[in-house]
This record gives sequence, structure tokens and C-alpha cells, in this order.
Amino acid sequence: MEMKKPCCEESETIVGSWECWFDDACIVDMDYFVKTLSSIKQKGVRADLIGSIITHYASIWLPDLSSSAENGVTTHFQSPESVTNSWMKKRFFVETLVSVLPPEKDSVPCNFLLRLLRTANMVRVDATYRGELENRISWQLDQASLKELMIPSFSHTCGTLLDVELVLRLVKRFMSLDRDGAALVKVAKLVDCYLAEAAVDANLTLSEFIALAGALPSHSRATDDGLYRAIDTYLKAHPDVSKQERKGLCRLLDSRKLTTEASLHAAQNERLPVRAVIQVLFSEQTKLNRHIDWSGSFSSLRSPNGGLDPPGRCLSKRETNAQQMEIRKLKEDVYRLQSQFNAMQGQMERMAAKKKGLFKWRKFGMPTFSRNVGEVEKIEEEEGEEEAEREVGFGRQTPMDMKTSLVKRTPHKWRKSMS
Repeated sequence: MEMKKPCCEESETIVGSWECWFDDACIVDMDYFVKTLSSIKQKGVRADLIGSIITHYASIWLPDLSSSAENGVTTHFQSPESVTNSWMKKRFFVETLVSVLPPEKDSVPCNFLLRLLRTANMVRVDATYRGELENRISWQLDQASLKELMIPSFSHTCGTLLDVELVLRLVKRFMSLDRDGAALVKVAKLVDCYLAEAAVDANLTLSEFIALAGALPSHSRATDDGLYRAIDTYLKAHPDVSKQERKGLCRLLDSRKLTTEASLHAAQNERLPVRAVIQVLFSEQTKLNRHIDWSGSFSSLRSPNGGLDPPGRCLSKRETNAQQMEIRKLKEDVYRLQSQFNAMQGQMERMAAKKKGLFKWRKFGMPTFSRNVGEVEKIEEEEGEEEAEREVGFGRQTPMDMKTSLVKRTPHKWRKSMS
């Protein structure tokens, strides 16, 4: 232990004055920088500090790699030169930087790697170096920001503005690492936000959207609100999508994982097929029934005869007030959900009366909502193409009728983002 202490002290001294190791020659001569960096590595400097040195000098050579590049950072390579020479110099810098990156994970920030990959794609760096960057980014994809992930497509064969194929490769490699837990949830949120941005591109194909949205397992999303927003944005930007394609797109959604706010918006969304709207309504009914059953069980457990409290123990005034307040809030939630459900049920009964014979409502059990979503799908498949055509007109009418009876107005957040 005593023999290692001087080494550690020497390492700390190097770390505290690492800028002294790099003179102006390092900024001008890339080879000299690499040699100096190699000598520092031999001194036992930590990988994350090596990474900070690389990111610092990389922002001097390539301003695009700096997070504050938009603020106008001056560089040593702003002298007039041909575009070809500039691109060749950038290519050399990128390839050199990739070759000296520490192998340890998290030694370099993920957003810096994304900016480096963006420059590498722009100047056509060799595929080996780009592949190495993609692998490193996949390890840390849960640390990426949406801004840096939105890399433009520099390929002439790609019709989309953003490089969606690149993001799909990153997500697939991330999943191949068997990542789970918090990292998976973060990547799912990131992908949903990315899809919402990419969906406005008229050249984004349905297959590309479905491939990226389906690259993550269903359990990676705590709620499907972000995915619903992306799907709605895609349908809004692609009005020519066929009915069958809309159905296939909505199969990505799990209506049970939509929040009440998203469900209310979906119930009024004329861009969704009728089948998806009905699934949302049934899911809300199921949630309401569970909420009522749970609140009833809670009330019975909290009753004096519930048996939770030891015999002869009296609750304090503070505990009694807290329980009463909790029960009051539960009752208010139940009343609110019941009102929403009554509005939904009344609207669907009027829909059944207007379109008598379109659906076999008695098989649905609509007066009591005793059936589940699976039966809706089964009945719909038995109806045939003739009724499917009539369903189109019915689908257009459903959201307009439900606007005044289901809710008085669309919640502000959903109206602003999607409607």
C-alpha cells in the first residue's frame, strides 16, 4: 500500500495540471497530440479524465463537436481553404479521435459520441470507425439526448430528413446487450420522442415507423402516451394512409397503458380507426370497475370492524382526519370516473341506435360492458368487408358526436401537441 501511494500522488499531480502537458504544438500537430496523450495514459490517469482531455481538444479542432458550437467558438482552422481540403482534414481528425478513445464504458459522454458520429457521417469516414462509434453509443444509449440523437441523413439513397435507419441500428444493438430496468425505460421514452419528431416527415414510410416503434418490448413503456402521440402525429402528417395500415399502426398501442387524459383524446380522435377507439373505451371501463372495487375494499378495510387495528386501540384525531381525507378523495375520483363512463356509455348507445346493424352490440354486452376487448376484435373479424366499408363512415362520425358529450373540452396539453 505504501509503495502505491507515491504513484497515486503522481497521478493526481498529472490530473491537476494536465493542460501543462499540451502546448500549442498539440493543437496544430495531431500526431504530436496523440503521442502526448499516450504518455499520459502510461502515467495511470483515469479513463474518464482521458476522455475529458479528448473532448476538450476535439472541440477546438472540430467546433461541431462542442455543445456550445452555436455560440461561435473560434478555431485554428478558419483560414480560407477549399471544401475538399476541409473535409479531408475533418475526416482525418475524426478517425484519429476514434482511434484514441479509451475502451472503458462511460469514459466519454454519449452526446459527444453522437456529435462525433454526425460529423463522421457527414465527411464519409471509413465504415470501420463509424461502426466503432455506433457500438460505443449503443452501450450508453440511455444517456443520449433527443437533440443529439436527431442526426440528419447524409445519404442520397435515404428519403427522410433524419437518419432513422441509424437510430434503429442503435436501438437494436442496445437491446442485444440485454439491457433492462431504468436504462430500458429511458431508451423507450427517447425513442417515442424521436418518433414524434420524425413522424412529421412525409417521406417516413410506415414500415420504418413500425420497425423503430416495435424494436422495444412492450414492458419497456410504463405508459403508451408517448407512443400514442407519435402515432397520432404520423397519421396527421400522412392523411393518405389506408384503413388497414391505420389498424396495423394502432396495434402497436396498448390501450390499457394509456392515461385517462390520453384516452379521452383518443376517444375523440377522428384519425384513429373505430376499432382502436372502442378498445380505448373498454379499457377505461375496466379501469373504472377496478377502481370502484378497490375503493370498496378499502372502505371495508378501514371500517371499525375491518380487523386491521388491534382490539381496544383508538385512532388518534390526526389518523382519523387523514383517513377521512383519503376516503373523500377516493370518492371524488370514483364520482368523476363514473360521470365520464356514463357519458361514454350514453354516447355509444346513441351510436348503436344510429348505426343499427353495423355492430352486434348485444354480443358486446354494451349496457353493462361485461365483455372484454378480445371479444370486440373477434366480432369485428366476423363482420366481413361490406360492414368494414360502412365502418369508415361510422368512424368519422364517432369522434364528432363524442366531442360534446364525452368531455366539455380537450385537455390543453393534448390539444396543443396533437389536435
